[in-house]
Amino acid sequence: MERKITRRENECEEKHSNSEGTEQDKDYKTSLITLNVGGYLYITQKQTLTKYPDSFLEGIINGKIMCPFDADGHYFIDRDGLLFRHILNFLRNGELLLPEGFRENQLLAQEADFFQLKVLSDAVKSRWEKEQLASRETTFLEITDSHDRSQGLRIFCNAPDFIAKIKSRIVLVSKSRLDGFPEEFSVSSNIIQFKYFIKSENGTRLVLKEDNTFVCTLETLKFEAIMMALKCGFRLLTSLDCSKGSIVHSDALHFIK
Repeated sequence: MERKITRRENECEEKHSNSEGTEQDKDYKTSLITLNVGGYLYITQKQTLTKYPDSFLEGIINGKIMCPFDADGHYFIDRDGLLFRHILNFLRNGELLLPEGFRENQLLAQEADFFQLKVLSDAVKSRWEKEQLASRETTFLEITDSHDRSQGLRIFCNAPDFIAKIKSRIVLVSKSRLDGFPEEFSVSSNIIQFKYFIKSENGTRLVLKEDNTFVCTLETLKFEAIMMALKCGFRLLTSLDCSKGSIVHSDALHFIK
C-alpha cells in the first residue's frame, strides 16, 4: 500500500515537473521574436527590442503600433535590412559600436530616427561630425635633414590614419636600407629626421656618415609615398611647390580622397 502511494506521489511530482518545464520552454519561446527587416531575418529577445520605451520597436512588440506580417508570420519592417544589424547591436550593447571604415553614418542616422532611438541618433550624428571635422584637417609628414631643413619632403593628407601608415612604411624602408645604423634617423609625431642628406648630380641622397656609401634617395621615398597613396584610393593633387617642375623634384606631395 505504501509502495503504491509512493509511486503515485512520484508520478504526480514528475507530471508537475514536466508541466513546469513545458511552461518554461513555452515562455522562453514566446520571448524570442523574429523580425523581417527589408528581407533580412533577425531573431532576438523581446527584452532587447523593448529596451527603450516609446521607441518604434517597443511600440510594435507591445501592440502600440500596428505592423504587417510576412508570409511566415514574422513582423515585417520595410527598412534597410543590412543596416538594421547596427540598430540591433546598439540595443544589445547599449553603445554605438561600428566596424572599422564604416562610411554610412548619414543612412544609419536616418534609420535611428525612424526607429525613434534618439540616443543612437545623437551618437551617430556626433560620430559623423567628428569625421567631417577630421577630414577637413590637413595633416602632414615631414622628411628632412637635421642639419638643413630645406632638404627633404613634406607629405600632406586629410586622413590622419594614412599619415600614420605611410610614416611607419617609410621608417620600415629606411631601417632596411640603414641596417645596423638605427641612429642615422629619428622619428617624432610628424617628422622623420635623417642625419645625412648630401647634394650630388643625381639628386639628394641619404648616405652613411663614415664612408658615404649610397643607401637611399628622396626620390625612392617619394615613389613609396605615391604608390601607397594610390593603393589606398587617394589622389595626388598638384604639387604644393610647382616651381620644381615635376613631382620627382618637388618638395611636397598633397593627397586627398
